[in-house]
Amino acid sequence: MEKTAFVTGGSRGIGRAVVRRLAGAGYAVGINYLQSRTAAEDLAAEIRVQGGRALAVQADVADRAAVRAAIEQAVEALGPIALLVNNAGIAQNDLFQDMPEELWRRMFAVHADGAFHTIQAILPRMLHEKEGCIVNVSSIWGLRGAACETAYAASKAALIGLTRSLAAELAPSHIRVNCVAPGVIRTDMVEALGEETIASLAEQTPAGRLGTPEDVAKAVAFLAGPEADFITGQVLTVDGGFIL
Repeated sequence: MEKTAFVTGGSRGIGRAVVRRLAGAGYAVGINYLQSRTAAEDLAAEIRVQGGRALAVQADVADRAAVRAAIEQAVEALGPIALLVNNAGIAQNDLFQDMPEELWRRMFAVHADGAFHTIQAILPRMLHEKEGCIVNVSSIWGLRGAACETAYAASKAALIGLTRSLAAELAPSHIRVNCVAPGVIRTDMVEALGEETIASLAEQTPAGRLGTPEDVAKAVAFLAGPEADFITGQVLTVDGGFIL
């Protein structure tokens, strides 16, 4: 029986790879986006051409009402959500003492509040059915911390705390909650650093290369799949050994 997944930040980068992977595994996919409407709609069309079902839905995950409306739209079109992937994220690079309060709050609004909003929206059905899966996308910086990325690291660490706590709370209801912590992944944000910096980051990675969005998508699909049905509350690091 086909299941439905909802992926936040699903139009580009890691989210796009996750959507493709899940669609290939037989999921109908709700593709959430904020600004990249064309990319999201093109991705949904690509999946439909391949015989799958997908819908692009716009919402700022920091906006509780918008999230609920987007999820209702996806459920109406695709069916109840069995898998939620909280991937929406934004980058930050500032000295802590120079950081505007607005940036600090926006980081937490997207990464922590965004997950709070989506999970509360999908949870009633999961609790009723006593089944479901949630995968949060954090970061190695949420585990280790990073200079000049304090707000990013702190908000991603909050996502890890949410994962572990919620996993314990929901396990009796047969709902699994896990987390993926990507390392340096070759996305648009990393490409903007320039080839010299990219080469340096690859050199610092024991695996000898940067990660790809597909590397992260494989980890998400594994945690969502039947092979992981006894795994909950875990943080799966996908970083080629970067923080060993």
